[in-house]
Amino acid sequence: MIRIAIVEDDHNYAKTLEKYIQRFEDESKLQLQIERFEDGADIAEDYKGNFDIILMDIEMTFLDGMSAAKKIRAVDEEVVIIFITNMPQFAMQGYEVEALDYVLKPINYYAFSQRLERALSRMKKRTKKFLSLNYKNSIMKLDIDLIYYIEVLDHDLIYHTTTGDISVRGIMREVEEKLKDESFFRSNKAYLINLAYVDGVEESDVLIAGEKLKISRARRREFMDALNDYMNEVSK
Repeated sequence: MIRIAIVEDDHNYAKTLEKYIQRFEDESKLQLQIERFEDGADIAEDYKGNFDIILMDIEMTFLDGMSAAKKIRAVDEEVVIIFITNMPQFAMQGYEVEALDYVLKPINYYAFSQRLERALSRMKKRTKKFLSLNYKNSIMKLDIDLIYYIEVLDHDLIYHTTTGDISVRGIMREVEEKLKDESFFRSNKAYLINLAYVDGVEESDVLIAGEKLKISRARRREFMDALNDYMNEVSK
């Protein structure tokens, strides 16, 4: 699922963008999720880092697109930003926020689809994948390759990482869903472990980062299958 934000105060232009995205989705056979914002302030305030691509109008009433992009870029280095404007001289300032490109109004589908293709190409070149965490009143993007395992303790999730432990409020099943296509396995109710860091298995324990973590009896066979599949994959 690719998450796209449309930040546009003109309803007609926003509907056109939605229509073009839906057409692109049909042609590319990708899954695209759209969310609309009517002003830069709406997306920049309390930004959670939960979009892959942001289509940003530059001229808006309360917070212009360039200012909104600066606020977003301060907490999210990865999101692809594309400006939508009828004034290319302002779009040229996009280098300040590492914008990928801009689309001139009036928008035509061919030019728009080219920009989306470029955005997808940029995303594919990323070598890192991140989780967005609400940490100390700000957004932290945590590289999943740095996670040894995640532990649930009461209402907190403790991310045990190569650089130390990070404790945040969260729900384990939501994180498990986000990482379902990565090398993570839920060994029991308390632990979601990164198979890349497994040092060994001793009866009902998995050895990881110098710790012994329990594998539930019901999940042991499934865990061993997942570990073997992972090891076979990385050895190719």
